[in-house]
Amino acid sequence: MLDFCLRFFILRVVKKKEILIAPSILSGDFGKLADEAKRIEDSGADAVHVDIMDGHFVPNLTLGPKACAAINRSTDLFLDVHLMMYNPYDYVERFVEAGADRITFHVEVTEEVGETLEYIRKCNVKGGLAICPETTAEVLPEFLNKCDLVLLMTVHPGFGGQAFMPEVLEKIRYTKDAIDKCGLDVHIEVDGGIDDKTAKQCVDAGANVLVSGTYLFGDDDMKSKVSLLRELGS
Repeated sequence: MLDFCLRFFILRVVKKKEILIAPSILSGDFGKLADEAKRIEDSGADAVHVDIMDGHFVPNLTLGPKACAAINRSTDLFLDVHLMMYNPYDYVERFVEAGADRITFHVEVTEEVGETLEYIRKCNVKGGLAICPETTAEVLPEFLNKCDLVLLMTVHPGFGGQAFMPEVLEKIRYTKDAIDKCGLDVHIEVDGGIDDKTAKQCVDAGANVLVSGTYLFGDDDMKSKVSLLRELGS
């Protein structure tokens, strides 16, 4: 099933990746984006996760390039931009100019998946590919050599505060196995319903980038929660 990956295979020991934490600013106060970005930075997190929704692919509207640029001016953290929108190719340059360090888009929104990933990399930022819970992970392997990250949604995209979907764990295991068999250095990110319990399940299945919103923004002690999530990989 993964024969096409053989030309990319590298004989090496697969090392366990460091756990990276990316709080989703979607769960913060939109009236205080600069303060929320600083709060994420002070928590010791590794990145700010920025959800961009167009009101068509998902039934919600959120931030755009200008808000993304404002967040970028407020922090030195890695900007992890997740496009939940149609025609992502047309918006790559705008989000690169806004300061995105990685742009992730959904396989469900375009037939130009490979071309979009290549274009993102040509713009000197990292590229990621996301799938919704109902999409089979078997669509991913042919694009792994063009990705820096795969994002497996553990809730239906569009709104924060949803319950974690445990059936995605098998997709994480499948994706981790595909990446390892291809000998590639690709992160596996999970997003949706991530807390100290579900994060452990995802890490055990092979994920190493944890996006969390409601859990981390739920009280004032974000720093201790970030530390707790990071310790899951130790």
